[in-house]
Amino acid sequence: MMDLHSEELLEQYRSLLPVYTKMAEEIPAKLKEYFDEAGLVVAALEHRVKTESSLAGKLALKGGKYKDIFDITDLVGLRVITFYIDDVDKVASVLERLFVIDWANSVDKRKAHETDSFGYLSLHYICSIPETAYSDPDYPELNKIRFEVQMRTVLQHAWANMNHDTGYKSGVEIPKVYLRNLSRLAGMLELVDDEFSRIRRELADYRRQVQNLVASGDLSEVQLDGDSFRSYLSIRPFDRLMRRIASINQAEIQEVDLSKFLPLFQAMRFKTLGDIDAMVKEYSEAAYQIACFQIGLTDLDILSSSVAPQNLCTAFILKNGGGRMGLKLMLDELNGPSEVNEAMADYLVEQSKDLPFMNQ
Repeated sequence: MMDLHSEELLEQYRSLLPVYTKMAEEIPAKLKEYFDEAGLVVAALEHRVKTESSLAGKLALKGGKYKDIFDITDLVGLRVITFYIDDVDKVASVLERLFVIDWANSVDKRKAHETDSFGYLSLHYICSIPETAYSDPDYPELNKIRFEVQMRTVLQHAWANMNHDTGYKSGVEIPKVYLRNLSRLAGMLELVDDEFSRIRRELADYRRQVQNLVASGDLSEVQLDGDSFRSYLSIRPFDRLMRRIASINQAEIQEVDLSKFLPLFQAMRFKTLGDIDAMVKEYSEAAYQIACFQIGLTDLDILSSSVAPQNLCTAFILKNGGGRMGLKLMLDELNGPSEVNEAMADYLVEQSKDLPFMNQ
């Protein structure tokens, strides 16, 4: 049963409900814009307005502690769920730039040390919208209303939900053996959360090292993988040959994604970027000879940028004894298995046998 003061608070809530609804819609949209600008990917961005029945229950228990409706800080609530622990602090940084933070009522539950606290290690900010950032004359209360933002990782969020289901809904006291097992599992999940973040940091360090090695030209030290190959393509290693080939017919070069060549280079047993770079240096003239034979007597005026690396591979395979079968495997890798590839392999062998590079 609510007293008169609580009834007045509830009436204030009803009158402000349109403002709460507007805030719950517009604040997440604004946050998403800032996350996108910062390149910050989050797993979920949830929002809600506390229902009248939920507020009534809260006021029935402790309505006397609130002077007016503006003292209640969780009527509008947001939850930002991140993939990594490190991103919680990045989200917090965005909030600090956008909003006024009520530090006295904000809570960093990540500092808790209880063994069963994993799912509740959220960072909670109580925020308000500064007039300098946004105001609306139709909703003057918008800048006065405080709202809550909870930030946690995917694993913390999942654990909080599972622990709530198993530990609280039944209304029965949980035996200690189950509580111990839940605590052990919470500890494992916390380690997994930490490990995900550590692996991401190490991968970021590895990518920077690869980029520095590629930029320095020390390619023999760089293992061939997806990250290193993307960095290699960023320095456009096949451009010089491609421009030379295009000049045969004064053709336009159509840029295409060359990442499909990675599995082929790996199938050719190239281990480092240095192996690819050595092929470019040693077989560019042969690749150019193949191109002259292929398009010299045609009127082709648009060429795919894949012509250069494909001709390099063709020259490498033929010069190293791969023959028809090696060329077919190359075409199968690039284009998918097809009977056409067999005929094309025969054609390439035939047209290349009298080229100068085959007789050197």
